[in-house]
Amino acid sequence: MWTSNDSPCLIKLVEKTVRSEVKRSPNRPIYLVGESLGACIALAVASCNPDVDLVLILANPATSFSKSQLQTVLPLLEVIPDHFHLTLRYVLSSLTGDLLKRVSGILVRGQTLQQTVGGLCQDSVALPLYLSVLTDILPQETLIWKLQMLKTASTFVNARLHAVEAQTLILSSGRDQLLPSLEEGERLFHALPNGEIRRAGDSGHFLFLEDGIDLASAIKGSYFYRRGKYLDCVSDYVPLTPSEFNKLNLILSYIEQMFSPLTLSTLEDGMIVRGLGGIPMEGPVLIVGYHMLLGIELIPLVCQFFIQRKIILRGMAHPMLFVKLKDGRLLDSFPFDQIGIFGGVPVSAVNFYKLLSLKSHILLYPGGIREALHRKGEEYKLFWPEQSEFIRMAARFGAKIVPFGVVGEDDFGDVLLDYDDQIKIPFMKSIIEEFTNSVGNLRTETRGEVANQDLHFPMFLPKVPGRFYYYFGKPIETEGRKQELRDKGKAHELYLQVQDEIEKNIAFLKEKREKDPYRSVLSRLAYQAAHGVTSEIPTFEI
Repeated sequence: MWTSNDSPCLIKLVEKTVRSEVKRSPNRPIYLVGESLGACIALAVASCNPDVDLVLILANPATSFSKSQLQTVLPLLEVIPDHFHLTLRYVLSSLTGDLLKRVSGILVRGQTLQQTVGGLCQDSVALPLYLSVLTDILPQETLIWKLQMLKTASTFVNARLHAVEAQTLILSSGRDQLLPSLEEGERLFHALPNGEIRRAGDSGHFLFLEDGIDLASAIKGSYFYRRGKYLDCVSDYVPLTPSEFNKLNLILSYIEQMFSPLTLSTLEDGMIVRGLGGIPMEGPVLIVGYHMLLGIELIPLVCQFFIQRKIILRGMAHPMLFVKLKDGRLLDSFPFDQIGIFGGVPVSAVNFYKLLSLKSHILLYPGGIREALHRKGEEYKLFWPEQSEFIRMAARFGAKIVPFGVVGEDDFGDVLLDYDDQIKIPFMKSIIEEFTNSVGNLRTETRGEVANQDLHFPMFLPKVPGRFYYYFGKPIETEGRKQELRDKGKAHELYLQVQDEIEKNIAFLKEKREKDPYRSVLSRLAYQAAHGVTSEIPTFEI
């Protein structure tokens, strides 16, 4: 383990704290968050304490020190005379430009390192005066001590990576000027058995000092927050933070400008009203509907529920959004992480039961990925399983079922290459099969078209954005019908009723939108130009 003559062993200090926390909370994981050198310390502690349930959050780990320009800087600093007051910033900037070529050329000609440094120092008198200020902030001896510690830490940890069993989230910056963090993140991702990676493409080395990085969101979105030994996507969910809420508002403003989503709901007396006033506030509530192409309706839907009613929709999502592929690749882009932040969980009977028991508002798409990845000419067509999957479970908890329809995808784009087209192209067929086999088919025991869940990406031609329309029907009560709906026949009748209501809602919206003078984005922009950007855009007569 690495130490310095004037400081205690960093690993021992962290280990002592970790052991203290384990005694206080023996059944909870201990989180270690480290950046650069701190990431090395976290890995070292994990390698020496495999019996402790640790979760590591590593930002731009310095395990790549030997591959960085810092490795070259260290021997230069060790021979630079103190009175020249060169700072790390100057040395690094020098090594990235023509001066690096000059150094290489001089060394190739056989000149000693001391002679080379002497020549470079003669040029330092022309440096701007502000660089001398940095010397007071980061003295040369401090730089040498820091770099030596990075070098020793990197060497120690790399030799012990095989002993790290902790769950590890690696945050890699795309514009790290000090370390090759993107490449190192990929290396660690494959080297650590429980590692996952997230990339911050526009960020620099000091990731946690940048405004665009939210550590809590990164942990939640990657499903790394857990209260016990194992993750429970249902009970471990943490509601939106203020910064996440502000981002939600920003997303909603973009959505409003592009799609101007219109929501209609039905009160208990059957009256249709604008907004979500007809959605019951007391759960459990099951929101059941139709998936548009690529699930494009999801973001406006979730945003509207939270903004209008402060309701968090707990969506039941396909497991492919939560797992690594068999070859180690990971679905880690921004949209997938938002699923975790907004409460999405993998669809399963167990998670469905847990959400109902917590009286949640649950978003369910019985047509699943078959609807979201539908073929040409299949817009607004439901693909539901033959068996009534959710009715009896909902009745057991007395859940209210709200059927909804949504239209607007045909105003968003036209499918050019669907599954039937892609499966005929050899290289695309192999990609589809590889991807499907890696993730697995969710409904292997289901009969009918809905069982066809080969994973692919429909290619479509975007249109000038139209408007999205959502219509939530009258809530269907299951309270007091538990015994009745135990009968498979009765449960199937209600199942078909919900399906029929959704189809009627879609037909209603398709008819009504023809009378909407603001269906086109151009007419909506003209209205906002005249009445203000925040003004509510009118629609057809309800």
